[in-house]
Amino acid sequence: MSKQRYKFLQMLRLKYRQPLVIAQKELLVSFGVASCIISLRALGFFQLFEWSAFDKFFQLRPNEAPEERITIVAIDEISIRTIGTWPLPDNIIAEVLTKINKYQPRAIGLNIYRDLKVNPGHEQLLSVYKSIPNLIGIEKLSQNQDNHVLPPIGLPRNQVGFNNIVVDADAKVRRSLLYWHIFDQKYESFALKLAKLYLYPENIVPKPASNNPKYLRLGKAVFPRFQPYDGAYIGADNKGYQIISNFSKPSCATCYPDNWGFRRVSLRDILHDKVPENWINDRIVLIGTTAPSLQDYVQTPHSSPFVGTIRTVPGVELQAHFISELISAALNSRPLIKVWSNLIEYLWIFVCAYLGAITRYRIKSTTASFLTIILLSCVLTGSAFVIFLDGWWIPIVPGLLSFCLSTLVITFQIAYVQEELRRSKEFLDQIINTIPDPVFVKNNKHQWIVLNEAYCDFIGYPKEALLEQSDYNYFPKPQADKFRKSDDLVFQTQQSCESEEEFTDRRGNTYLIATKRSLHKDAAGNFYLVGVIRDITKRKRMEEELKLAAAELSRSNNELKVQEDRLRYLAYHDPLTGLPNRKLFVEQLEESLDWAKNNDLMVGLLFIDLDGFKQVNDTLGHEMGDRLLITIANRLNNCLRGSDTVARLGGDEFTVILRAIPREEIAAKVAEKILSTITEPILLEDNVAKVSASIGVSVYPLNSRESETLIKQADVAMYRAKHMGKNRYEFA
Repeated sequence: MSKQRYKFLQMLRLKYRQPLVIAQKELLVSFGVASCIISLRALGFFQLFEWSAFDKFFQLRPNEAPEERITIVAIDEISIRTIGTWPLPDNIIAEVLTKINKYQPRAIGLNIYRDLKVNPGHEQLLSVYKSIPNLIGIEKLSQNQDNHVLPPIGLPRNQVGFNNIVVDADAKVRRSLLYWHIFDQKYESFALKLAKLYLYPENIVPKPASNNPKYLRLGKAVFPRFQPYDGAYIGADNKGYQIISNFSKPSCATCYPDNWGFRRVSLRDILHDKVPENWINDRIVLIGTTAPSLQDYVQTPHSSPFVGTIRTVPGVELQAHFISELISAALNSRPLIKVWSNLIEYLWIFVCAYLGAITRYRIKSTTASFLTIILLSCVLTGSAFVIFLDGWWIPIVPGLLSFCLSTLVITFQIAYVQEELRRSKEFLDQIINTIPDPVFVKNNKHQWIVLNEAYCDFIGYPKEALLEQSDYNYFPKPQADKFRKSDDLVFQTQQSCESEEEFTDRRGNTYLIATKRSLHKDAAGNFYLVGVIRDITKRKRMEEELKLAAAELSRSNNELKVQEDRLRYLAYHDPLTGLPNRKLFVEQLEESLDWAKNNDLMVGLLFIDLDGFKQVNDTLGHEMGDRLLITIANRLNNCLRGSDTVARLGGDEFTVILRAIPREEIAAKVAEKILSTITEPILLEDNVAKVSASIGVSVYPLNSRESETLIKQADVAMYRAKHMGKNRYEFA
């Protein structure tokens, strides 16, 4: 049983071996591709492509609600020509600030450098600075004094924020600075100071985050600090407190050429009082240059559209994006850009590679597989975009590259396997045509891929009709089932086997065949089942004839033996009672005496003659007399041991051989038991008969050592018992 269980488990293991081998190949390819992509990514090969994909997600994002909390006062070309000079005189700046402040904005941001006096009107400007506590100016921080731009003259230190920006290697701004430390002094950004002024009436002030005190918390938002390897960045500079900016895309009906952006009013309109009060009241007003001649423009993720020219953003609009992000996150929980940990990114790349491998491996059709790959690429990209809308920056480029590269590697593998398959088929075709016996070769789909001419002649179909077909297309289902079972056994155990089967050709002739099946593998790992057929119909017919002759001979021998046993039984047994007859009794007595002599034991011999049997026979008939004799024989057998012998000598005379008795009293007890048993009434149909017995007893070696003498002495003792009144026993 344990052997069968082991064989079953072995076949079960081999049954799933091939799928496991395929899965191992897929995992191996996925791991190799993922490792390659991760290594190249760590070296920065994909950084520009990932930034570009990141930018495209920003551009594809639908427009958001209009940003009503920020208004930009644009110092455009018309305003500069109207004033007639640049930089703007201090009196113009003072007048603009005064006109804006009268509408009670929540904060005013002056995003132009005013570190030098520009007369006329400097004293007037200083006075205006003092009268507007919610005014924030700018400075440019740098450890190099040549690049350091000082704050506006006369503006208090707590009303100044730096407007430094972080530019990536492709000249685009994707990060914003909230804090910066120079010479152990902490500075706040221009955008953060304006956001704080706006949020202060809402009782929102900067706090350390509860889950990480090193992170800034503003209202509902915690701003995670940028790390050198966040997102697509590789070893980026993370000085200061940086965040990856989630640039907004607010709808704007008056913006041109796009329909999104921040509301702008011209500086000239402010000076001429042409701006509605509700555009300024309780809002953040940013004053900055938008004139192309001043070249205060930067590139953001929105700057490289799919078609058209590069769209640059004025510096003041960039600050508006930073401010809007801070306010929206604090008040409305607008998502911030979040990134996965390195481990999760590596897992993502591996999953994409594995998805590509199983897609190409499991879908054998090239057209279907590539359509599926294109569809899955779109699904991956679409999923990354949907997740991006919630603020997550997914490494879509490495994922797509690993997905496509793994499909490419599997495609090359499949091409290699198919080429090896073609070569193997050509080689096998050349070899098997030299073999006179029918030979077939099947693939793991149980299809014929190579056949020799002998096989085609044997089955009766041309080779062209048989190739790429299976047994079920040409054989009766019971035969095809048996062929399939034998094939599966070889595929599963990978061991040769020979089986005898029935084979029906095209003409309906059925043959008995012996098929030797074996498994072979080529250089690409393709498995082939090779079968060689021998026609054993004649041999089997001869074997069947020999079997029939042997069976007939065996039957005759059995009949003779039964007849011999029957004759032997009749020769040694009484035909009426089935007891041993006189001949067998004498043989048994001789054997008993020899055994007793060798073992120094006694043998008792009882001669029994029935009293009253003649009367029953005469009165009730011979048939009733025979029944009585049978009953007496059964009673005698029941009185004795299995080693003792009861025999019928004829008529109503019986003998008993008591083997191996220790003393003669045992014979007496047996005689008494027999007398008691025989005298019990016997029911013969409707009559009750009652007989008794006279018993003579002789004992070896007390009376004699010769069997004939013992018999005579027992016989004489029996007659003495009869003469002494019957129904008794007497010893010799």
